[in-house]
Amino acid sequence: MTSPSKKLGVIVGVDGTVSQVGMYSMSNDSQLLWYGDVLTGPKIGAFLTINQNDVKIIATVSSEKVVDQQNTVRSVEFDNRFHKDSINRVITLKTKGVIEENKFQVTSQYVPMVGNEVTLTTKEELDLIFGLEPGEDSIYIGNSLLEGQPINIPINKFFASHIGIFGNTGSGKSNTLHKTYLELFRSQYRSSILNCSQFFVIDFNGEYTGDNTFGLDASNKLIFEIDTRAAEAGQKMPIKKSYLFDPDILAILFDARPATQVPFLRNALRTFNNSITDEEKFAEMELGLLRSIIIGTGKVSADALENWIKAAETVGIADEILEGLKGNLSWNDYGNPVINASDGQTSILKKGQITEKGEELLKLEIIKNELSAKYKEASPIYKLSHFLEFQKVYVSAWKSTKIEFINPLFHRIKSAFESLEKVVEIKENLDACFKPMNIISLVHANQEITRLMPMLLSKMVYDEQKSTVAGNDVTQTKHLIIDEAHNILNAEYRNNGDDWQDYRLSVFEEIIKEGRKFGFYLTLSSQRPADISSTIMSQLHNYLIHRLVNEKDLKMLENTMPTLDRNSYQMIPSLGQGEAIITGNAMQVPVFVKVEKEEINRPKSDDIILTKLWTENEQIELF
Repeated sequence: MTSPSKKLGVIVGVDGTVSQVGMYSMSNDSQLLWYGDVLTGPKIGAFLTINQNDVKIIATVSSEKVVDQQNTVRSVEFDNRFHKDSINRVITLKTKGVIEENKFQVTSQYVPMVGNEVTLTTKEELDLIFGLEPGEDSIYIGNSLLEGQPINIPINKFFASHIGIFGNTGSGKSNTLHKTYLELFRSQYRSSILNCSQFFVIDFNGEYTGDNTFGLDASNKLIFEIDTRAAEAGQKMPIKKSYLFDPDILAILFDARPATQVPFLRNALRTFNNSITDEEKFAEMELGLLRSIIIGTGKVSADALENWIKAAETVGIADEILEGLKGNLSWNDYGNPVINASDGQTSILKKGQITEKGEELLKLEIIKNELSAKYKEASPIYKLSHFLEFQKVYVSAWKSTKIEFINPLFHRIKSAFESLEKVVEIKENLDACFKPMNIISLVHANQEITRLMPMLLSKMVYDEQKSTVAGNDVTQTKHLIIDEAHNILNAEYRNNGDDWQDYRLSVFEEIIKEGRKFGFYLTLSSQRPADISSTIMSQLHNYLIHRLVNEKDLKMLENTMPTLDRNSYQMIPSLGQGEAIITGNAMQVPVFVKVEKEEINRPKSDDIILTKLWTENEQIELF
């Protein structure tokens, strides 16, 4: 038999979805015992039920006050007004939805009416509010703050969406991110998830690199410790060649100037990708450039030969091999190249071609073999570096581009390639390069790599997924998880001449706008949502909001979260550690939840207890 509901009061005023309740008594108990159940009293944020025939309208308490019926502020007896019949309690309710035919739904079909009786929301009604659709699979995340009800997140509506997890430092957002995916891998679908989906975690602070993070071991998880600070190269990230050797990527990485340096890079990469197929092609092309410089006296710049020699030295050609070019080659009074020998000068040109004697004295065949060998032993990154060195000579030799415009670019190229060589492994394809869970730790990466790697990896994985799925059924999914997302999605410098930021934001805005249809889902975690592009924020479908106090951050959430009501919004600054609001497409109403904290398996984000640290290390000299 169903227990009768605890009657609290009656509707005395209605204004749209907001109604006022005249309470039957002044009871202010935070919890009430009713037929064996401990129910939440009528306090701010609590659910109450408005009874309208067979329909139960569910509302939350948004404010409360008392009305003095016998005294006013002008009354001489005002100070003595507190007696039995003087004060009435009035609370304000905000409608959330209705329970009809034993099912909760958000609808505007029913509204409170004056005279409707208000009762405590029972456990059975709370189960319907927080519950899931019949047969819907879910994961447990924690208990609701006021009611203590278990809160389950529907797997399909939540994980097949873009997710935002926001909160100040120390509010518990890292634990929430980890807990959410940990519970997913603990679900009954674990084996299928590992077979059909891949997860990529961009970890700026090294919080998720523990052996058992996300409940996965080394057989299903790869941790890429990207380190540009160590003397030797560490673990390298596999990157498909076509993505790294893209003119747009490299132009941004090298901070190339649009007028002269970007066209140079585009033309050079086009030649490199289409014409340089092996070391023989490279050696023939660069030796052909040398011959053209020697033969084209008067048509090439005066420093063309010197620049070619510098490029060869950069590639690693030894001095003794270049001695014919460096010390003995000169031009006579007629402008023809000659070799200075002990028996005088020997001309090396005949009918516009280099003579056999000239070929021998200049060691051109040896130079060609050495160029071929140096190119063959170079990594893909340095193959491109070698080619660009000679392309600089090529474009400046015939004065189509002034070399002083290009030289600054090469200082940046050298620095960028040195960093990339430590952290990137060029692959023709990505077969067997990744596991179901892939954690990319950037805590030891320099600024160049920190800003490049997330964007490069994201674009590569997204394009691969898009190419696989486009026009076909989705049989696999990709999930990109970015912790501290404000580091790379900051919109502050957009359209202020920061080409890098413009390109990066364009990449992520495309992912968040189009990714869902291709089975590509984004999860963002940040302590500064106001710094993230509003376009990206507005495309998120589900949110877990921890404590935020900055006015700009709160304003961003207010403008981009249509499912967050005013009362829930006002509670955000007062949330405690581990407490969060879950709202979005996956939840019927915003839910305040205490996210359960794992005792052992959790991120490396706990607050440091200084007194414990100092006590444990008082006998140890660290410096």
